[in-house]
Amino acid sequence: MGPLPLASWTLPGLHGYVLKDPLWLLAIAALPLLLWIRGRRRVPVLLVPFAAAWHRPSLASFSRWPVMLAFLGLVLLVAALARPQHVEDKREVRSQGYDIMLAIDLSGSMLAEDYEKGGERLNRLQAIKPVIQAFINDRPSDRIGIVVFSGRAYTLAPLTFDHDWLAKQTERLKIGLIEDGTAIGDGLGVALTRLEQAKRESGGKRSGAFIVLLTDGVNNRGSLTPEQATELARDRGVPIYTIGAGKDGIVPYPVFDDKGNKIGYRRMMADLDEGALEQISDATGGHFFRAADTDTIESAFKAIDRAQKIEFQSKSYLLTTELFYWLAAPGLGALLLAALFARPFWQKEAAAA
Repeated sequence: MGPLPLASWTLPGLHGYVLKDPLWLLAIAALPLLLWIRGRRRVPVLLVPFAAAWHRPSLASFSRWPVMLAFLGLVLLVAALARPQHVEDKREVRSQGYDIMLAIDLSGSMLAEDYEKGGERLNRLQAIKPVIQAFINDRPSDRIGIVVFSGRAYTLAPLTFDHDWLAKQTERLKIGLIEDGTAIGDGLGVALTRLEQAKRESGGKRSGAFIVLLTDGVNNRGSLTPEQATELARDRGVPIYTIGAGKDGIVPYPVFDDKGNKIGYRRMMADLDEGALEQISDATGGHFFRAADTDTIESAFKAIDRAQKIEFQSKSYLLTTELFYWLAAPGLGALLLAALFARPFWQKEAAAA
């Protein structure tokens, strides 16, 4: 944490309170001198509006109030110009956590509705979203990013601690965002690229990083094969946890008209390659799960928690709250009262008569 600017001044006895521009306080010291000079002159000196009216004989009993209020108002305004602030010191904090990239399949086969909840059919993406939300909501100490893939692979969100923003990005997930296909290898490759950080490597291995692959199909697109991506992950020491969505056998697949309305279903054979997903996880030190299992999320978390954690160091910063308006508002109010006392309403009525 760097020091406060030299122009700032910490208020004695008030921890965390400072004056950003304390030189303005010299103007307060000059106010009594101006009042003394004003009192030495035969002709009243105009310090504030209506000050000349303070010396009229008809207002002698009220002449002190405008002077006192005007002086108080000027003192408060000058103090406000000194910019009092409350500074909260946020120091560096170390915490334990992971870097996790979620690689999510958005291929057309994820529309298969082989899940049910509350008597309603759910497609595979709808069934797998609670897994995604659990990673985001229940892991506040982790940096999480998202890669989506179908015929191609793209980064939806880089590694971030901003889980609220990340949750909003997951709401955008839907089938059809990317050209159709299942490029599992490319999805893993992009996720590995997002985990490349030299400062978190030791002996050529990436520490504290994981990939969670959520898919329902067999790789049939992309420039990188799952085997090649698995080899890269193993060489870099990045475990891949694979989660297979969908059920075995014949599953219902929705049929849509030209306007996107669902008009029925057709039957299709599930093509999840469990063997390939198990090979990916076993080769990299991860684990394979089926999303059909009710304990999928809990089991995945327990498996990840058994791995080695790394230490993150957050940046320090100063949180500053401006307090000038607490002085400026009553200062202006005091000047307004001084003006009213200088020319009260009964004087105006007498003048009119």
